[in-house]
Amino acid sequence: MQPQYDHIQKSPLYLIIFAMGILQLIAATTFFPWSISNLPGIILLFSGIFVIFLAFGFQHLQVVDQGDFLTIRFGKLPLPLCNRKLIYKNIIKVELGRTILLDGWGIHYSIRGGWVWNIWGKDCVVLYCEKEILRIGTNEAAKLCAFLETKIVSK
Repeated sequence: MQPQYDHIQKSPLYLIIFAMGILQLIAATTFFPWSISNLPGIILLFSGIFVIFLAFGFQHLQVVDQGDFLTIRFGKLPLPLCNRKLIYKNIIKVELGRTILLDGWGIHYSIRGGWVWNIWGKDCVVLYCEKEILRIGTNEAAKLCAFLETKIVSK
């Protein structure tokens, strides 16, 4: 089945995370020689590998219609905490919105209430669900909002 809505928004911000991971790997091999103490080098080595892995998990944000639900997914890696399924029948209302500077990017709880899934920019779609509010950042906010309104009407 071909999805009615499928959009990938890319962001260059993952390069900052990637660079931090590379710096940790350099520090692990340069500043903490293995002959003095292994522990700081080992910690930096594994944390650098983890940060690089995490960077590839946040290359893009994909929003896809799956028939009865919407899938929101970060990156190319199948990270379980970076995927979300939202059942259409649980959505009460949808509207265009904007994230604030403190919302930033990533997956987190907003100071205004509700969850934010954003990778780049301030435009978002605000979804009022039965038990929560969800803000999905996208550079196609009007198109996503119009699509979700058709799903709400048809339920």
